[in-house]
Amino acid sequence: MKRIAVMTSGGDAPGMNAAIRAVVRTAMEQDLEVYGIRQAYSGLLNGDFEQLTSMEVSGILQRGGTILQTARCEEFKTELGQKKGLRRLNEKGIDALVVIGGNGSLTGALKLHELGVPVIGIPGSIDNDIYGTDMSIGVDSALNIILDALDRLRDTATSHQRAFLIETMGRNCGYLALMGAILGGAEIVVTPEKPKTEEEVAAALEDAYLRGKTHAIAVIAEGAPVRTTDYMDYLSKHKTVGFEVRLTILGHIQRGGSPSAFDRLLATRMGVHAIKMLLDGKTGVMTAQQGRKMEAIPIEEAVSQLRPLSESYFDMQHFLSR
Repeated sequence: MKRIAVMTSGGDAPGMNAAIRAVVRTAMEQDLEVYGIRQAYSGLLNGDFEQLTSMEVSGILQRGGTILQTARCEEFKTELGQKKGLRRLNEKGIDALVVIGGNGSLTGALKLHELGVPVIGIPGSIDNDIYGTDMSIGVDSALNIILDALDRLRDTATSHQRAFLIETMGRNCGYLALMGAILGGAEIVVTPEKPKTEEEVAAALEDAYLRGKTHAIAVIAEGAPVRTTDYMDYLSKHKTVGFEVRLTILGHIQRGGSPSAFDRLLATRMGVHAIKMLLDGKTGVMTAQQGRKMEAIPIEEAVSQLRPLSESYFDMQHFLSR
């Protein structure tokens, strides 16, 4: 093995740059050439490769987003597109590939592995929905942004004796909403895994009012079956909760900013481990944090299902909100 490539794909996540840096410098320590593929699978098909040296990854550890950028690519989802990607790798003399991203990105990596390309995946998704790893790159940073927003909104809610509906990211997995609700002291949480009706949300806010609280907060994941705006419409029409209600959608602010210390360390460990696995002859596997250790799990297993949320966390949120 002489030449490898690295790409970031799917939604950006704080810490991706730290992973790129770790991949490049660990590979260079083993006398490997490293090429970055810009704009993910779209860049792969277009042959957008650039050699990365220690200088190119200097000063990126603290930067959010990804220096390699990311993009969607419908063409790569086809068999013809995947074979075109293989051709581009062969044209550039790439011996192995490291893919940093979420479930869709890892599914693409699996397709290349099945075509014979040595591939290692690194989980990068703020939703923490990737099966087989305790944490994915970007989760801790996003959660800290959510908590900062919750703390600030509580100040305003208390000052004006209001209730806030706060929407977090989480299209298919409610991890951010659930952890935000527990650590931010919310009265109720709504996730794709545990949906709540408009009446249930209203009842939780009203209960807080009747118990004499000066504010109330509901945290709702964007992927919940009932849209956050529908909850707001219901509460506007049924003015029985006691509080005046406001809506805040945090949106893409959760993705940006400098990665936390935890995410920098996690991304660095995963990047180093990815190169070690390649050198050990492994392929078609993903780096996974399990407890304090870095492990390898088959990408096929990682993309086979979403990471489940612990029922105990939902129970914890419920009784701590009282």
